[in-house]
Amino acid sequence: MVKVAMLSKWHVHAGGYAGMLKNSGKAEIVAVWDDDTARGEAWAKELGAEFIADLDALLARDDIEAVICDAPTTAHRDILVKAAKAGKHIFTEKALAPTVAECLDVKKAVEEAGVTFVISYPQRGRPCVQFAKKMMEEGAFGKVTLVRTRDAHSGVSGNWLPDYWFDKSAAAGGAMMDLGCHPMYLLAWFLGRPKRVTGLFTAPYGKPVDENAVAIAEFADGALGVAETGFISAGSPQTLEIYGTEGSLISHGEDVTFQSSKYNDIHRGAFKPSLPEGKPAPILQFIDAVAAGTGSPEGLGIDDAIALTELLENAYKGDENNAIEVIG
Repeated sequence: MVKVAMLSKWHVHAGGYAGMLKNSGKAEIVAVWDDDTARGEAWAKELGAEFIADLDALLARDDIEAVICDAPTTAHRDILVKAAKAGKHIFTEKALAPTVAECLDVKKAVEEAGVTFVISYPQRGRPCVQFAKKMMEEGAFGKVTLVRTRDAHSGVSGNWLPDYWFDKSAAAGGAMMDLGCHPMYLLAWFLGRPKRVTGLFTAPYGKPVDENAVAIAEFADGALGVAETGFISAGSPQTLEIYGTEGSLISHGEDVTFQSSKYNDIHRGAFKPSLPEGKPAPILQFIDAVAAGTGSPEGLGIDDAIALTELLENAYKGDENNAIEVIG
């Protein structure tokens, strides 16, 4: 049984993570820390755990092996560097931090301490994404020319996101920094490191952060990546499109249509492929990795976290500067 501490209930997914840990039968939540004392005390009572107001005191506890970070995005760097230096294994909500420089501070601390680090990239485990990645590795698309990903909901237009979600000093951004992480980390997984990036963000409902956002990036060999997100779209399915010189894939949720010249002897034109099983939620992969001492699961490690922030940081710069940011 891995003993964990929950660090903040600020993030809207914090309660869900705690539920998954409790239901797993593999982890015990022994403590809660939160910079909001009232929120933290109430949550600790709900979880049957101890509330510890002093983060340093919590991290000094020998009976805590791992931490689950759901603090404001802008606080991640300081919290996670402390956690790593205290020898605690780390699971964190995305994005790791608003800037690559902050991410590198976390990486240094994690590597020096030798702790397991996992970031929450659940869509990398989806059946359609696993299938697309396998087909890409097998060359079924030929030369990939464009990947388009979209994830959007009605959190602002439907008025169901909490007001603090739009505080840039805590959240570091709006739709792209939050929901946009999903399409962005898929682009990084499929296409690698970008050569140049730009973004175009708007706020039709007047929030102080982006509500509707598109980022475009150029990758190796001229491949283009498009990431779309927003808080003002109703009924928008999670969408993935991959186009190449020898094939294509279009997915709305797990409804996938695929075609490739590699399979012309079996299927003529587009067909619905059999999909692999999805992977467990990243937080469950984290607990298994900590228990087994196997290190970060594939696709969920510290360099994956940095790759996302590189895209996000430059997309925001591109929007703010009305420019295309060239990656050095």
